[in-house]
Amino acid sequence: MWCQSLLQQAVRSSSRCAASRQIDPEQVVLSHSPLQMLKSFHQKCVLVSGQGPLTDITRTLGFQKVVSIEQLREHHPLLDMVDHNRRPKLPASLQTFPKIEAIVLFGEPIRWETNLQLLMDVLLTNGSPASAYDPQLPAQLPVLACNMDLMWMAEAPSPRFGHGMFLLCLESVYRKLTGRELQYQALLGKPSLLTYQYAEHLLRLQNHNRKLTTIYAVGDNLVTDIYGANLYNRYLTQQHAAMTTNTKLVAQGTGSQVTMAVPEEDLVSAAAECRSILVCTGVYNPRSPLPSDQSSDVAETVFHGHRDLVLEPDLVEPSHVVEDVEAAVDLLLQQETVTSDLWSTSPNLKAPLNQEIQTVTSDLKDI
Repeated sequence: MWCQSLLQQAVRSSSRCAASRQIDPEQVVLSHSPLQMLKSFHQKCVLVSGQGPLTDITRTLGFQKVVSIEQLREHHPLLDMVDHNRRPKLPASLQTFPKIEAIVLFGEPIRWETNLQLLMDVLLTNGSPASAYDPQLPAQLPVLACNMDLMWMAEAPSPRFGHGMFLLCLESVYRKLTGRELQYQALLGKPSLLTYQYAEHLLRLQNHNRKLTTIYAVGDNLVTDIYGANLYNRYLTQQHAAMTTNTKLVAQGTGSQVTMAVPEEDLVSAAAECRSILVCTGVYNPRSPLPSDQSSDVAETVFHGHRDLVLEPDLVEPSHVVEDVEAAVDLLLQQETVTSDLWSTSPNLKAPLNQEIQTVTSDLKDI
């Protein structure tokens, strides 16, 4: 996402330090970044699923008691029985294993069958997977999920399965075994309102708390990037209307309300609008039709949003459609009069800034 004033700063500084500028971690918002605001879970024992150094990442977000799927598998080796070559040869450890109090799903795991099995074991035993399933559990264990993308674009000719596909599998297995829908305490990442609210909070901090007018969201996915930007724009409109009538309006992530670590007043959105820009160099295919609610059969086929999202055609209608990120930058510069004047007087700034944007986009795809 780009805001007007931050873009001006980038243009002014490009010629001075294009060769030495670095992207600070504080300038990047990942799908799991808002987890550091969910303070009510930081003291609970959480089971984490995904890839990479998850226990380290989870602790940097503020969680104190973290258990990985692999640690759970090692302690209870009889739970993971699909792969015959990985079946246990040693008895389980006799050390006491903590009771799982919540689940955090970061992204698609490597061994889906292991993660699906152990996550279901934890969900259906209320956090005690060494026990037998209890079909009469009074309440479901809290689940926090990040990154709802059903698919993402890599080097293959067609998009690849994303974490949204894994969530779809988990929801289907849970429904088949219990007859109930899997409930999420929070869904984070685009298109969650809380994610955009948190991103604006960081933009204001980087902008030294100066007023933000317009936020630009550039992306290649209609049901995450564009849906989320338009949903946030709707929220901004509703918030400004509510302020004139002294009505309290707070953006939340999809799912139940959760306790925040950041003061609520710091998360009040100040931007006037959020404009969505769709690029054609990723998941979006210009030859594919936009989602429509005119036919339930068609909607089921083309709408790749998460189960808890409502298909609304206006939310997947981008403000602008351009070829790539460079064209998106050109467009937003044209939209902002002050920046355009500055840009036209310094044409030599365009190349380094565009190169930097392309580099950041490539790095984020890798993440």
